[in-house]
Amino acid sequence: MDSLKRREFLAGTLATQAAAFAAARPAAKSAGRVLGANDRISVGVIGTGGRGSYVAREFMNVGKGEANAQIVAVCDVYQKRVNRNKEFFTKEYGKCDGYLDYREILNRSDIDAVIVATPDHWHAPIALAAMDRGKDVYLEKPMCHTVEEARQLAATVKETKRVLQVGSQTTSGDQWHQAKRVIAEGMLGNMLLSQGSYHRNSVEGEWNYNIEKEAGPDGKGENYIDWKMWLGNATKRPYDADRFFRFRKYWDYSGGIATDLFYHVVAPMNVSWGEAQFPHKVMAGGGIYQFKDREVPDTFHLIGEYAKGHSLVLSSSMANSQHIPGLIRGHGGTLTMVEHGRFEGFAPHITLKAERGRNGSYVVPELEAKFKGETEIKVSVKEINTMQTHVGNFLSCMRTRQKPTLDVETGARAQVLITMAVQSYREGRVLYFDEKNWKVVPKPPKA
Repeated sequence: MDSLKRREFLAGTLATQAAAFAAARPAAKSAGRVLGANDRISVGVIGTGGRGSYVAREFMNVGKGEANAQIVAVCDVYQKRVNRNKEFFTKEYGKCDGYLDYREILNRSDIDAVIVATPDHWHAPIALAAMDRGKDVYLEKPMCHTVEEARQLAATVKETKRVLQVGSQTTSGDQWHQAKRVIAEGMLGNMLLSQGSYHRNSVEGEWNYNIEKEAGPDGKGENYIDWKMWLGNATKRPYDADRFFRFRKYWDYSGGIATDLFYHVVAPMNVSWGEAQFPHKVMAGGGIYQFKDREVPDTFHLIGEYAKGHSLVLSSSMANSQHIPGLIRGHGGTLTMVEHGRFEGFAPHITLKAERGRNGSYVVPELEAKFKGETEIKVSVKEINTMQTHVGNFLSCMRTRQKPTLDVETGARAQVLITMAVQSYREGRVLYFDEKNWKVVPKPPKA
């Protein structure tokens, strides 16, 4: 999509904001600062709730090393969060500014990159505007809220040549990259079926985070929340503390399990496969079986089918903590990346098991030389701090202008699957993806 049409799209989707968002966008794009090897990277944080504050501190830890980066500004619609983070980073760096309006950060020419850690429905609008301002973006997962936004993000990265890292640090784990190598060597044969899960059972795991009762649009001092700004292009409604503090329970701002949990499974799978792929056909099910305080399901499962001839099956429940192994089945063998099933957990090795026929021979004869008579091969995995590795990769790519670990193209392919799964669940029907036109359709697209 060309630049003019993209701007028209943005202006349309954000027309309901208090201030016309289109007016805040630059008439001409900024190229951004060219970073030298010794230049310090200045970072602004947009969204400083629990996740945003954590990510910002990880940037601080990595930035104090060879990455040479610092947090210079923070923003949130909740004044208390602004105050606390401003105070914390001022103590660390001597100065850090705080804002209620994210555009204050985007308008600063001295800021090289932004961390976007807002509710999902704000991810794409802020990231798109930041790239137009010449800033690189560390964009928390999920990448965005809609398929159209995924297309816009991919197009804008290409157009502006900005670095965008999707913040699913799981993809920096060594097991996925070892799996990619094993699959590339042909040790699975033809890929058939991938499976994974993300189960948990805890109060916070249910997204029932603490509600601060004094806070709100009528709150005084640090208790003030700019509710109108927070809603953005979502449905207008009176202030609701549950929606603000527990936004992942509501469709307007989140895709529930699919976007919060499954992104950490789908993105690593796309890395492991060696070629990120759009789904061809998607179906999903589940329901609100245990927790009646939400719009999104507490138990959810999906099946994604891919044009190259394999499927992905995922399951999750917020009321049961038992995972299933994360693995990929091929007609020549099965590759298990996380036997314990926790995609965000460390596994000391990945395991490849060969398939044998009734006569004991390998199903794929060419694999005999690789297995050397064994039925199982273990490949060691390096234990690393995936969060710091992911952040460090982003900061490094800001200098080299290389693609980061979870680039926008890979991120978009994961996003399309989970967004389609949400739509499939809500509409109660099977959906297809027209890759050529980036459209979700009710029937298989014509070849």
